[in-house]
Amino acid sequence: MKALCVLLFALCVLPAYAADKWTGVDESVVEKYAKEHGREAAKPLINVEQGDLQLFMFLLAGTIGGFAAGYYWRKLTEPGAAGQTQKQQNGPEKE
Repeated sequence: MKALCVLLFALCVLPAYAADKWTGVDESVVEKYAKEHGREAAKPLINVEQGDLQLFMFLLAGTIGGFAAGYYWRKLTEPGAAGQTQKQQNGPEKE
C-alpha cells in the first residue's frame, strides 16, 4: 500500500518539476540559433492553435483518402483487375 502511495505521489508531483528542465526542440535549439543569426519568430500564416482547425483538416484528409481508396478498391486489392479491365474494353482477342 505504501509503495502504491509513493508511486502515485511521484507520478503527480515529478512532472511539475521536470517541465522546466525538458523544453521542446523548438525552444531549446531552433530559437537559440535563430536569435544568434538575428531572426525572430514570426506569426504563422494560419493559426492552428485556437479552435479545431487541425482536427478538421485531419478529418478532411481522412475523408478524401477514404473516398479515393473506395473508388480504387479493386485496383488496390485484386492483382489481375487492372489487366482484366483493359481486355474487356478492347474486346475479345483475335488469333
